[in-house]
Amino acid sequence: MPSQLVLQEKAAEVEEISKLLKRYKVVGVASLQKVRASQLQELKKKLAKEAHMRVAKNTLIKRAIENVKEKPELKKLEKYLTGPNIFLFTDMNPFKLASLLEKGKVRMIAKAGDIASFDIIVPAGNTGQPPGPIISQLNAVGLPTRIESGSVWITKDTLVARKGDVISERLASVLSKLGIKAVEAGLTLKVVYDDGLIIEGEQLKINVEETKKQLENAHAEAFKLSLGIAYPTKENIQVLLQIAYQEAYALSLGAAIPTKETIEDLIRKAYMEMLSLSMRIPNLEEEPKKA
Repeated sequence: MPSQLVLQEKAAEVEEISKLLKRYKVVGVASLQKVRASQLQELKKKLAKEAHMRVAKNTLIKRAIENVKEKPELKKLEKYLTGPNIFLFTDMNPFKLASLLEKGKVRMIAKAGDIASFDIIVPAGNTGQPPGPIISQLNAVGLPTRIESGSVWITKDTLVARKGDVISERLASVLSKLGIKAVEAGLTLKVVYDDGLIIEGEQLKINVEETKKQLENAHAEAFKLSLGIAYPTKENIQVLLQIAYQEAYALSLGAAIPTKETIEDLIRKAYMEMLSLSMRIPNLEEEPKKA
């Protein structure tokens, strides 16, 4: 049986978490697996002004959620409350929060059973290892080798594991000997509650550069369309006026309508037509008369 003091401490913690849930519009849940204490402290310092980070038992979080009746959507977080977690309370944009956490990750040497954080490609080149058992170890994980100048060389860039693959003990040993860091350590958001909206971790991952290109392309296409249908906006009005002026100018020239803007070109055009006609008149006079 838990002591009265322990029960009081848990009740106080539930009450404190309930206040955080009410105070902040964004609640993030991140896994604590393979997270170093030093990384956690560094992140807490970096986000101190923007987010409150708290490690708590999942059971206490569930109790606190029950207390916050005014935010019923919080209950959807419960299915993500497995394993050790850290909870982030903030008013920050959740996508910005996910980006900051992503930047805080560090690469580490993999151990057997770890999950590859990205496609692992072993580059061609000198391993720095002398011939011996290393050759069979490299070949066992699919790495082609040759011996040159007393060292074992990998002959071509080789994919040894894809993102999400479980790293075997044999591969972990080889990667360690080659100094290749195949896993990332740090906080990864499992899910975020954003003012009533539940956003899963994968949806929070944004390729910023690719998104910028998509927005730029969308803007260019929209701009082009607005010009084509002559739909005025503050972004295109200057170009639309330039196009209208050019079209009106061309029309006035074609219809020979004199204005202060077109008179010079109209006179020049008439002069050129007169010269063309005068050059044709002598030829017409020289043509033999028909019998």
